[in-house]
Parts: sequence; structure tokens; C-alpha cells
Amino acid sequence: MTKAPTNRAANDSEEIPLLVAMTGKASPTRRAEGDKPVSDYIASLPQPQRAIVERLDALAMQAVPDLKRAVKWGMAYYGVADGWCFSSGAFVGHVKLMFIRGTEMNPEPPVTPVGMGKATRGVELASADELDEAQVSAWMAQAALKPFAGGKKPKSG
Repeated sequence: MTKAPTNRAANDSEEIPLLVAMTGKASPTRRAEGDKPVSDYIASLPQPQRAIVERLDALAMQAVPDLKRAVKWGMAYYGVADGWCFSSGAFVGHVKLMFIRGTEMNPEPPVTPVGMGKATRGVELASADELDEAQVSAWMAQAALKPFAGGKKPKSG
């Protein structure tokens, strides 16, 4: 049996076992919409991932008027009335912030994630210090103007 990876707190000699979400598998957090499920998801994360996601969550609430939040596919999702815009998820060693229509951003975020859609782009952060708050806020505001409504496009003709 393989032992789960651990995360050592910066000022703490005690190792904290990483949650399933941190081993690269989907979080056991159930799909739910609203502020409470997202707050619960964030609170369940170990450091330093929790600090990163807390800061991203605060930036999202500042950058996007009438923000809606949910937990989907083991990550925090953010959107507006017309659809979802971006997500943040914690993994071993980093947090991914992914913009669903990232190829339409200016400038385009640098990371092309695997298995998240051809237009998705984002950033990977290993610490809150790596966060370019001005750029991330600008991307969040852009994403809110072009939400992803989901579903297939109707066939023409």
C-alpha cells in the first residue's frame, strides 16, 4: 500500500497528510452551488494551497460583481448569471487557476491544462507570493464578460 504524500507546514514540524484532492485525484467534495460549499472546500485544504485559494477567492469576489460560486469536479468554480468563468483547484505542490475561455484573454494565460478543454488557459501557483494580483484580477474581470454557458452549439442549417 502506498502512503499518501504529506505537506509540512512552514512553521510546524508536524507533517499533515494531504487530502485525496491533493494527490492529483478528484476531491471527495460533493458538487454543490453556493458560498458555503466553496468556503468548506477551501477550509479543507492544507497549507500552502489553502492560502493561495483563499487569496484567489477574495480576488474573485472583488473583481466580479454578482459572483456565483460552486464546487464542481472537486474544485471551486466561479461564474455569473450567464455561465461559469474560471475555476481553482488544489493539487500536490500547487494550485491551478483556469479560465474556461482563456484563449480569448488578453494577454492569454500561459498554462494549457490537460483535459480541461481546448480553450482553457490558466496559471499554476506554488505559493501566494507568486500571485500577480493585478493580472489575475484583470483576467477574472475579462472572464466574467464571456462566461461559458455549456452544452453543445446548435447545428446550423
